[in-house]
Amino acid sequence: MQVFVTGGTGFIGANVIRLLLQEGHSVRALVRPNSRLDNLQGLNVEKVTSDLNDPDLWQQMQGCEALFHVAAYYSLWQSDRERLHQANVLGTRNCLAAANRAGIKRTVYTSSAATIGLGPQGVPVDETHQSPVEDLIGHYRKSKYWAEQEAFKAIAGGQDIVIVNPTSPIGAWDVRPTPTGDIIVRFLRQKMPFYLADTGLNFVDVQDVAWGHLLALQKGHSGDRYILGNQNMKLKAMLDLLEDFTGISAPTRSIPVGIPLAVAWIEENLLARLGRKPTVPLDGVRKGTKTMYYDASKAVKELGLPQTPILQALQREVDWFVANGYAA
Repeated sequence: MQVFVTGGTGFIGANVIRLLLQEGHSVRALVRPNSRLDNLQGLNVEKVTSDLNDPDLWQQMQGCEALFHVAAYYSLWQSDRERLHQANVLGTRNCLAAANRAGIKRTVYTSSAATIGLGPQGVPVDETHQSPVEDLIGHYRKSKYWAEQEAFKAIAGGQDIVIVNPTSPIGAWDVRPTPTGDIIVRFLRQKMPFYLADTGLNFVDVQDVAWGHLLALQKGHSGDRYILGNQNMKLKAMLDLLEDFTGISAPTRSIPVGIPLAVAWIEENLLARLGRKPTVPLDGVRKGTKTMYYDASKAVKELGLPQTPILQALQREVDWFVANGYAA
């Protein structure tokens, strides 16, 4: 079928597009005028230049049967609150309205496991859980929560929309890179002398996430959300896996959270006002004090979400970073 994809230049979107092409679909990808197009080079993709908030976006979607709305603006900086709202909340509202007007039959909306929130420390949560929005850490998570509410409103209005909530993907084409990818890059550069002992994440192969999107299109129930995840583990365990196959020593010392919290608070609240660009996001440190564990069994059972071993995904991401000069 003819498929419209937003966010195709990003990490998850690039993997979704590659899978769609592999499975024989035709792809029309939305790119912003200033988009970095590395992830689309060499692909048989029709590129259209527009913006999520373009009132005429529906015209670019005409003739497409399905929409994968993957695009989102990601930032942990508190100063980006308005930009996050414009791109993630208002952009999603406009994108879904455009799909409806263009006659798109089914949409897969890429939310985030972050919108679901967290359970007690160390306890995984599933799609039935929902933390109060005021308890979600940072403006990014809050913006994705409100964007998800836009999807639920469109569903209530009659649109066929399946929501997927990826956890922390690992794999190739992480051009930015993502926060998890940044940890791996810093590890490869041997610039990670310490770690936060409490940090726990749910990791998943980004290729499995791409399959989760396609399976959601094929099998998902409209109005449902599906966590696309795999293995819960502490950050230290992931760093030890990296040590095992790279030969680079993992950090052995944890750092008290109060130190990076103090640095981040000073940078964002004092030095940024003096014109100095902050280097440590306060919300990023706050997030690092949590075990962000999720239960993806619904997607495994209902969609057939693959569960590729995390070691394989880590090896693929390391190989991609090394081949593309990120580890130097």
